[in-house]
Amino acid sequence: MTLTWTIPATTTDRLNIRSLGPTRICRGTTPLMECGAPVGEAKTAVSVASVPAKQRPRGSYEDQISSLVNASGSDVVTYAVEVLNTDGRSAGLSNQVTVPLFRTLPAPQNFQAHTDSHGVVLSWSADQVPSRQSHLRYEYRVYRRIEDGTGQVLAGELPVGTETSFILTDSAIEWQRTYEYHAEAVTLIDEPGKRRVEIEGDDSPEVKIFADDVFPPSVPTTLQAVFSGPGQKLFVDLVWAPVSDVDLAGYNVYRHEEGGAPVKLTTELVKTPAYRDGSVASGKHYVYSVSSVDVRGNESARSEESGETVP
Repeated sequence: MTLTWTIPATTTDRLNIRSLGPTRICRGTTPLMECGAPVGEAKTAVSVASVPAKQRPRGSYEDQISSLVNASGSDVVTYAVEVLNTDGRSAGLSNQVTVPLFRTLPAPQNFQAHTDSHGVVLSWSADQVPSRQSHLRYEYRVYRRIEDGTGQVLAGELPVGTETSFILTDSAIEWQRTYEYHAEAVTLIDEPGKRRVEIEGDDSPEVKIFADDVFPPSVPTTLQAVFSGPGQKLFVDLVWAPVSDVDLAGYNVYRHEEGGAPVKLTTELVKTPAYRDGSVASGKHYVYSVSSVDVRGNESARSEESGETVP
């Protein structure tokens, strides 16, 4: 636990302090009436009287509390400091701060990132499953920032149960950009009648990944080919289920006759899931397939074929 405080520059009589004695570190599991036996002392090695208020140094102390967690009989620990003068006297305790006394989970292990067609996939493992308590739960939070950027956003969060491996997909990215990710474990304390307390644990090492979109869109499905009726110009109408990928640019249409290789009919992408083939001849059997193409030119495999005979 790291404590910090403002080093006083005047006495209770508003006189400048030329020098200070030690600062006692006071700790208890209930509100403090007096310091009692301090858990430590911090030395003040500087005279603060001549230092401007905005530049005045702050005192600090780091208290090791591992032995208190789950052993003190209390869910909280209360701190105060007591600044002494050179005669060993003080004006009393500082304001008191109360902090929750719960163990946080270690940082996520083996934190990794790769891409698939849905976005950036983050995975990690945990070597410790927390004990279950009614008012205590844990979750992992993953944060993302653009390379060399200053701000970060929450990419996702997962609750911690009994599992030891985790996978989270961040779909809210822009392709062709470089991102940096890290994850952390968060302890959530929800006690009846009290405000929720969140304690962040240590961060995982940061991983960097370039979101390169080399993934084709979905393959079109349910292709149907239907010949137009007699008495009209000969053509075959094609329809298929639309592809829902957000980066879809359009479709390519392929055709071949029995025993032949598929040939692309379209010179430009078809924007809607329908196409009319007017270059057909009577007595021929044609077999069609369709592919989808995204805005970066990635093309899917061709759909299942559908054939039609022109009478």
